[in-house]
Amino acid sequence: MATLTDHDHDHDQEPIVIIVGAGPAGLATAACLKKISLPTLILEKEDCYSPMWKKYAYDRLHLHLAKQFCQLPHFPFPSSSPTYIPKKEFIQYLDDYVSHFNITPLFKRTAESAFFDESTKKWNVKVRNGNSGEVEGYFSKFLVVATGEASYPFIPDVPGLESFKGEAIHTTQYKNGEKFKGKNVLVVGCGNSGMEIALDLADHGAKTSIIVRSPIHLISREMGYLGLMLSKFKVPYTVVDSIMVMLSKVIYGDISKYYGVTRPKEGPFASKLKYGKYPVFDVGTYQKIKSGEIQVLPAMTRIAGNDVMFENGKSHQFDVIVFATGFKRTTHNWLQGDNYLLNEDGFPKPEFPEHWKGKNGLYCVGLSRRGLYGIAFDSQNIATHINSLL
Repeated sequence: MATLTDHDHDHDQEPIVIIVGAGPAGLATAACLKKISLPTLILEKEDCYSPMWKKYAYDRLHLHLAKQFCQLPHFPFPSSSPTYIPKKEFIQYLDDYVSHFNITPLFKRTAESAFFDESTKKWNVKVRNGNSGEVEGYFSKFLVVATGEASYPFIPDVPGLESFKGEAIHTTQYKNGEKFKGKNVLVVGCGNSGMEIALDLADHGAKTSIIVRSPIHLISREMGYLGLMLSKFKVPYTVVDSIMVMLSKVIYGDISKYYGVTRPKEGPFASKLKYGKYPVFDVGTYQKIKSGEIQVLPAMTRIAGNDVMFENGKSHQFDVIVFATGFKRTTHNWLQGDNYLLNEDGFPKPEFPEHWKGKNGLYCVGLSRRGLYGIAFDSQNIATHINSLL
């Protein structure tokens, strides 16, 4: 039977702030709080910080935005770094960040409950210790939810999936296409991960297909850079969107010929702001689809053995299915009394730029669907706000 143990941490004193999650969002917030000398405790469910990068990212991953839009607060990338940072260098950057700010998370601590105690005016956080199995209790004046957009891998419930004879994996289990050479591989999902993994598979000699179901915005990294620079100079996003769509039509033409889908009615920035839907940054997949090296398929309806049936009535055989179907967040399972801040899916209810601030000292960081750029914005705001209250 697990016992409850109460802890005063940050090395013998009660933390003023508890941060749940040690991804880039949690690390950035901890660094900003360190700058103002506030005792902070980070609780992380995995056995390392930034597990999405360190354990669950594919090899060829690069940051899609230029480095100046991706650096964490108070610590720029080295000037020698390339414009678009590869995975290995980003992990090194995070390692340097953690040692520079002397950030020491508690690992293998899974949040089980967190509530604000009116009588003590403190947050009461209970976590399961993955080493001992015990439930531990922590208390603090402020609580920061930094569990990230990518918390738990999501695989949809496809009829017959359990009968699939081949290998079915989520993108978090994919490293590279080496072992899939010569195999028939289906990628489910056409976001940035799905598109780039399809390219990687094709580069490694896999017979690659990708499911594209909904309208997409296709842009190049350079277009993304231009769009962000224009936004930085306060150009209205409606104007930025018009420029992006015009450039996309010039560079990629009628995408429905190859993708079987059109562009969304709203521009890439509007889609991002309203629905959190990222544009697809093309890093070479478009050419492979155009040349027929990657086959585009509609939604699948069911699976029987190695056969996958599609909405157009056709079926194809596959050895491997890679689900690039995103993530779910489980904040609502453990965070109590926060209905005004986060919705059922773990994203903020208040509109940007007020999305990071709750009541009773509750905050969230890295959930505005603005990537690392959003993390830097949130973490600095949270530290400034806590400092003003103290």
